Amino acid sequence: MNWTDERVEKLKKLWSEGLSASQIAAQLGGVSRNAVIGKVHRLSLPGRAKAGGAATTARAPKRNTSAPRAPNYASRVATRTVTRQQGATMLKEEVEIDTVHEIEYRPAANVVVPISRRLGLTELTERTCKWPVGDPLKDDFHFCGNDSPDSSPYCTYHQRLAYQPVHDRRRAAH
Repeated sequence: MNWTDERVEKLKKLWSEGLSASQIAAQLGGVSRNAVIGKVHRLSLPGRAKAGGAATTARAPKRNTSAPRAPNYASRVATRTVTRQQGATMLKEEVEIDTVHEIEYRPAANVVVPISRRLGLTELTERTCKWPVGDPLKDDFHFCGNDSPDSSPYCTYHQRLAYQPVHDRRRAAH
């Protein structure tokens, strides 16, 4: 595919209107998204126009939400103005930062940990808890073995550990 002057002008126009590389490739026809990105780079075109109208490549830094946080802390999001350089221009932008404050942890006083019956794999039945305890490669490895309710592989204590409500898991992940 050859980049004619007409196609390059159409590319520049569509890019300045804020269309994505995929959308531009579809409108031009016979060209891939990667070819559009490469041509934009070689032409040194500025960043696409955003909804606000200004063409810029500046983006607010993304927060890493994949790392688990310690359970005894809560966070709030605050904004902070930072200055950074882009080319020969200094840009001011507001970014979100996490602020952390300590939460007092009070363990539940009414938790009763059941005594394990220490069953081996061959001793398990449909009505026994199959919660593994210890290292499977060691001699003292065993299963809980306490009575489990209907259609559950675990006793009521281990059910609470294994099956956490969705909102609790989401809260712990953020």
